[in-house]
Amino acid sequence: MDTEHMQTNHSSSNAQQVVDLRLEPTSVDHLLIQELSHRVKNELTSVIGLAVSIARRSTSHEVKSALAKVSNTLHCYAVAHRALQMPLNCTEIDASEYVTALCHSLSCARLDPQGIELVLALRPFKLRSERCWKLGLILSELITNSARHAFGNRRGTIEVTLRASGLLVECCVKDNGSAQSPHGIGQGLKIVAALAKELGGAISHEFGLEGATSTLTFPIDAKSRLVDVVAAKPGRK
Repeated sequence: MDTEHMQTNHSSSNAQQVVDLRLEPTSVDHLLIQELSHRVKNELTSVIGLAVSIARRSTSHEVKSALAKVSNTLHCYAVAHRALQMPLNCTEIDASEYVTALCHSLSCARLDPQGIELVLALRPFKLRSERCWKLGLILSELITNSARHAFGNRRGTIEVTLRASGLLVECCVKDNGSAQSPHGIGQGLKIVAALAKELGGAISHEFGLEGATSTLTFPIDAKSRLVDVVAAKPGRK
């Protein structure tokens, strides 16, 4: 009986270990995103290293100069990629500091080479890191979209404003380009709309001859819904 009892305990222990090692679907998704991000970071590092190595071996000043520019641009993309990584821990951070760091890396990587100025008007406020991450993904897509389609071969300006008012966050990306409303919704804007929905908010786009404006509004609290927060404002019924 002692042997049977020991075997039973041993089996129960194994079963418990199997249960402990199982991951919830959300955890699996997070692991996959982290693994993909890790691979992209390693590949960027590898390409930067290759460019530096070739530059060192080259005797041509033009080659060295060109590869130095390539390495610097890739480094800026790597910094932007790092800023857009999913946070490992959900903590409260300063949203304006996060957005500033992200926008500076995006400006270095994509906007500066095109002669596009990025202007920031941000007010400090605290936001959970996971919500900041989703906000950053939206901003990155909107800024990149403006850089690709708004200016053609000419210079321009993109302005990002971010502020919290009461229980709501409002973020606006405005350019002075001439992009008209797209004939269809591209994959990028679909992702932006999905992320806005995950934040419990909404996003609107306005296009015209004097530029495009995208406005994102969402509640600070992850448990709130935009419609409920707006309805709770003074003067609303």
